[in-house]
Amino acid sequence: MVQSVGNMALARLGKCCRSLVRESSKSVFCSVVRPGWNEGCVGAKRHLLSEDVIKLQNFQQRKLAVAHLLTGYKGNYIELFSEKLQKNELILRDELKLLLHLCQSADDMMIVRDAIYRYHAENRNLAHGEFRFGPLFMRLCYELGLEDLAAATITDQNMRGFFNDATSFNIAIDMLFTKGSYERSLEVLRTMRSQGVQFNKDTMTLAIGTCYKLNTTESYRICTALIEDRQSKGHFIPRHAYCFAVALALRQNDIEKAQSLFSQIMSNDSRLCQNLKVLMLVMSGAVTDAVSILSATMLPKSPSFVKKPEFSQEVVELLRLQSEGGPHMMKIEQVVTLLEQSNQVTTLTLEDMLCRTPTGKRKPVMEERRTSRRTLKPIQSTLLLE
Repeated sequence: MVQSVGNMALARLGKCCRSLVRESSKSVFCSVVRPGWNEGCVGAKRHLLSEDVIKLQNFQQRKLAVAHLLTGYKGNYIELFSEKLQKNELILRDELKLLLHLCQSADDMMIVRDAIYRYHAENRNLAHGEFRFGPLFMRLCYELGLEDLAAATITDQNMRGFFNDATSFNIAIDMLFTKGSYERSLEVLRTMRSQGVQFNKDTMTLAIGTCYKLNTTESYRICTALIEDRQSKGHFIPRHAYCFAVALALRQNDIEKAQSLFSQIMSNDSRLCQNLKVLMLVMSGAVTDAVSILSATMLPKSPSFVKKPEFSQEVVELLRLQSEGGPHMMKIEQVVTLLEQSNQVTTLTLEDMLCRTPTGKRKPVMEERRTSRRTLKPIQSTLLLE
């Protein structure tokens, strides 16, 4: 009797909240989330993945919406689910979705972990449909700071096939990268490759960034192999990944390779690229060329709203060091002084510029409306009619 009551409670909750855990029900959450919540939300610090990929805020909004619907419900869903696991009862997909959206603590995550292991064992040979549990589990780990649990779960051979998407692996790697666990990041990357999950552009940035942080002969070999393999297949390599590779080559004192990699960056006018270019010139002994780049960026007559190029203090100091006692020393001091006076020397290090959080995709300021709100018929432009 108790067992049937528990099952009925789970079923009612699942039916009640099923619409909230579907991707198509975004509008529901706008009315539930209290104003200002996004600003006050404390999320995990990200370095290499944008919010477009992590989608942590969106996930937390959904969790709040589910919790709102369950306000006043008598009973604890987490405890009911724990009892269900102990009795070896079948786990339904919608029940697992709801569990993931109600998880609030590390203790809850232990139940979630046991639930996904059981669910995967019961459905190993069945398609999970369009819904993917992997990214949800990883976002929970990200939110609660459980990177060790994330890494252990995603690399467990018993969970092979459950995390069958690049997003799950990318979030796990980003967590480990943020915490400085670079060797474990590589372990997750190896698992990703061994399971046949395709690397995407975010994976490349994370992989090369991890190699840069390790800064060993082996990580440099891995970095070079990854880029060459990607190039041989004609796959896109993001600029951020190339920048990490250039910086790693310079750390390994392979200036020729760094120059070769830099030449493959299609658009190299960013602040990071300009700093890398000056650094390459300084390390190769081309001090005059480095000075020419710095001089060309000084725009004394440009409007105040035009952002001037900035150079890292450490890059400028290295240039000063290389020119010390040489024929270009006075010229360099003069140029650097002018840059400092125009606020074009920043305290940001090259590493700060490399390990930044991308802004993500820019949303259009105004999308053109193609249908009338009143008649729901296509709008014909008067300019086209004339």
